[in-house]
Amino acid sequence: MTMDESERYARAKKRVEDIRGFYTHLGIYIIINVLLVIINLLTSPGALWFYWVTLFWGVGIAFHALDVFVGNRIFGSEWEERKIREMMEKDERKR
Repeated sequence: MTMDESERYARAKKRVEDIRGFYTHLGIYIIINVLLVIINLLTSPGALWFYWVTLFWGVGIAFHALDVFVGNRIFGSEWEERKIREMMEKDERKR
């Protein structure tokens, strides 16, 4: 495996780990929140509090999703490489 291939492999592996981490986080969020709804409805159905946890943790899930699925595309390594090539081309044209 060449250096370029091993670098691409490492980046792909990191990306897969990030995606798996998000789905693990999402799965735990769903399971815990279902349990909280059940506990809330069984112990104090007149005072609903579960939605506060769901709401604020949901914001965290949304940020995690943005980081994993959007953040890397906006300012990730691909963006960096594209900008480096762009800067090098500009520098080359000036010569």
